[in-house]
Amino acid sequence: PGTNRAKYCWKGNQMFSELDKELRFGYQKNGSLVVAFNETDMDHLKELKKRGQTNGVEKLRIVYQQELREMEPHINPDAVGALYSSEAGNVIPYEYAIALAENAVDNGVELRIRREVQAIKEPAPDSENWELTVRHWEPAEYIKSNNNQKISGFKKYITIPSAAVFVITSIALGCLYAFSEDYILDAESKVAAATILGVFFGGSVMTTVMLQFFGGLVNVTLPNHKDFGDMKKLVERAGRAIGLGGIPVNLSDMLIGGSGSSGVQQGVTVETEKVRARFIINCAGGASDQIAKMIGDDSFKIKPRIGDYILLNRNQGHLANQTLFPCPDPKLGKGVLVQTTLWSNLILGPTARDMHDNTAKGMGPKEIQEYILSKCKNLVPSFDAKETIHTFCGARAKSDRGDWIIEPSKVHQNMIHVAGIDSPGLAGSPAIALEVVRLLKAAGLDAAPNPNFNPTRAPIITPKKVGLKGLKIGPAGKNDSDGKDEAKMAANVICKCERVTELEVVRALRRSLPIDSTQAIRKRTRAGMGHCQGDPDNYNCEARVKAIIARETGEPLDNIGGRPWPATSILTKRWIDEEDKKELKKRMMAS
Repeated sequence: PGTNRAKYCWKGNQMFSELDKELRFGYQKNGSLVVAFNETDMDHLKELKKRGQTNGVEKLRIVYQQELREMEPHINPDAVGALYSSEAGNVIPYEYAIALAENAVDNGVELRIRREVQAIKEPAPDSENWELTVRHWEPAEYIKSNNNQKISGFKKYITIPSAAVFVITSIALGCLYAFSEDYILDAESKVAAATILGVFFGGSVMTTVMLQFFGGLVNVTLPNHKDFGDMKKLVERAGRAIGLGGIPVNLSDMLIGGSGSSGVQQGVTVETEKVRARFIINCAGGASDQIAKMIGDDSFKIKPRIGDYILLNRNQGHLANQTLFPCPDPKLGKGVLVQTTLWSNLILGPTARDMHDNTAKGMGPKEIQEYILSKCKNLVPSFDAKETIHTFCGARAKSDRGDWIIEPSKVHQNMIHVAGIDSPGLAGSPAIALEVVRLLKAAGLDAAPNPNFNPTRAPIITPKKVGLKGLKIGPAGKNDSDGKDEAKMAANVICKCERVTELEVVRALRRSLPIDSTQAIRKRTRAGMGHCQGDPDNYNCEARVKAIIARETGEPLDNIGGRPWPATSILTKRWIDEEDKKELKKRMMAS
């Protein structure tokens, strides 16, 4: 109680249902259970319930063994009770972030990707504007394939003459959304006062966003469709996905873009930009302390905490109905969880490895796998570790203050810090955004309403009936369209595991955010997310997606990025074999 976490988490949680109705990113109110195994745990649950009620959380109650078994048939039979929160929800974080970013751009936000803020100059005495020096980089392979010439229109983006607010954030982990503040605060009011919403968890200095509050929508020029001829040949030229070798993403790169960072992509500087703005929102996640220092503010330090996850096949998703947590350790926190995702996979984790702790920092893949699998086994003993299909991790931007930092900089009030937003920052993000708007107004921002504001967004993924009725599966070229016949595209399956169609890929490409990689399509449509993980010997979906991107954008295949390996995975290879699966099973059984 009394913390920013307590202040914003419940408020944000209560905003998600309405946001999902408008933005269609996928939200499920599945509930959560904090599980007790003895009387000491039960006493702690009562304390947690009391603490939650003090923070304003509603509908909390203690359930006992019989009801718990009815709610969760597969839970460890030694569990004696749990704290149940029916209001807990479930989203796919990157799908949420993409929805926010798309809607923001649709409503007049300029998005600049692959930018690194290098310096910030305070406003001169006769000016209100900051001046930011921004490095624009592109992947070395892209520059090479274009013979070191300037980037094409495919990489350029929309331009706004001036920016009222400059936001330093991350395209992967923190995006922005323009919506009606009055609508959120007063359901009866239809006054469209343009404000901003940020997903302030994780992040980097690698992406910048400009917000324009004055006028209508920005016209977006979509890439031109180009006829590449035979799709079969194009898929063959796209090659095979990568599943061995490669260099893992290190902590430094993880803080500034992960597998999409300049370091991993061997970024080449293509230009240096000067940007002027009255206000700066510093929500740069793992790099937010670096941004603060650029104006002489050293009031906080980011102490990264790594969270590792293991993802299991959909056939394991039935093992958990709610999100399951162990009773939290007084020092180490809540520990790992077991949860069925929105797409029916079972997800296990995360760890909480503080990078200033040498023991946690030095944990290897085997130790991490053993920790997650054995701990989660205590909650749900019957999951099959051999059904592991993917692992990944991320760096949480924990601060040395121990709480979320949402305040104007003490050096200059026109920089608003939104930093150290670690878990459960996602839940609190809508409420945090409203507070940022309040802080901007208090600092002098006069944002006129956008009369053309559109709060809605169409979903990308089309729900499908069980089975393959109306869908066609076949070798590349057999069912592919020319990019114009929507009925044919709607039937043509590009990813067999997830039943992603050509039409879903094409619709994602024809939206307002630029896409230049199969990884971007994977995050939007789930092509390559299934149990085969894009195995080229199965259906070769990554090559199919790459061919469609080339056809739709007119870009050469060499300019289209693929899914990196290993990125942050702790598996030995992308497509694990029987020996790997046996090892995972052994690690699950470790005490």
